[in-house]
Amino acid sequence: QVQLVESGGGLVQPGGSLRLSCAASGSIFGISLMGWYRQAPGKQRELVAHITYGGGTNYADSVKGRFTISRNNAKSTVYLQMNSLKPEDTAVYYCNAVQGPNKYYWGQGTQVTVSS
Repeated sequence: QVQLVESGGGLVQPGGSLRLSCAASGSIFGISLMGWYRQAPGKQRELVAHITYGGGTNYADSVKGRFTISRNNAKSTVYLQMNSLKPEDTAVYYCNAVQGPNKYYWGQGTQVTVSS
């Protein structure tokens, strides 16, 4: 089993920045892909960004140029640097990890609210 613990959410004004962190623990061998998803009220969960063990990245079009995902494999931690935040970025952000061919793990979620 893998446990994912997120931190770094909060309230920020439009145009501001936040950095989310997600630390993996437990049986972490074989984790390949790590990423961030988000779910706004009344909407489906959507991919924000993910990163491979080798550092390859993929971003949702809505966050390209504003968000940066990074990963520290030695610490089994993934980060999401969010800049130029907009009200529409408001959501619960979930960390995700993929292990092997078909094991998916989720964090408990952290709230990000962008409001003046």
